[in-house]
Amino acid sequence: MKANAIGINHVALEVGNIDEALKFYGNFLNFEVHEKNEMQAFIYFGDQFINFTKNDNRQPDQKRHIGIAVDNKELVRQTLEQMGIKLLKGPFLDFLDPWGNRVEITTYTNIQYTKADHVLQGMGLGHLKKTEQALAELNARGLGPKKNDDN
Repeated sequence: MKANAIGINHVALEVGNIDEALKFYGNFLNFEVHEKNEMQAFIYFGDQFINFTKNDNRQPDQKRHIGIAVDNKELVRQTLEQMGIKLLKGPFLDFLDPWGNRVEITTYTNIQYTKADHVLQGMGLGHLKKTEQALAELNARGLGPKKNDDN
C-alpha cells in the first residue's frame, strides 16, 4: 500500500536574506506574508506557499527549479526585464533569483494544474478560465471539469 500524492503544499527556497527575498519576489508577485523572522518567511498564494529559509552558502540551480503559475506571464516578463533580471535561454520564462534559485513562470490558464473555484474566488481570481488545450489535457487524464463546473 502507498499514500496517494495529492499535490504540492509548499516549496522551501534558500535565500541569503529574508527581507531582500520578500522585496525581490514582491516586485513581480502579489502574495500574503506569514510568520516572518530573520531566518524564514512564508508567502501564501491562496492555499499554497513558499517558505523562504535563510542560507548564506547557496549554490545556483542548474536544472532544478520551481514553477510558479501566474495570471499574467507577460507582465512578469516585463517587470523582470525592468528589474534587470537576466532571463535564461530556452522555451520557458526562467530566471535565477539573486540566490541562485531557478524559477519558471507559467500561465495558470494554459496548464493542467487547477485551483478549486472557491480558492480562486477568495484570491480575487475567479475570472480565470482554462484554455481549451488545458481542458483537453485534463479531460484526457479523466480530470476535466464536470458539466456544471466553470474551470
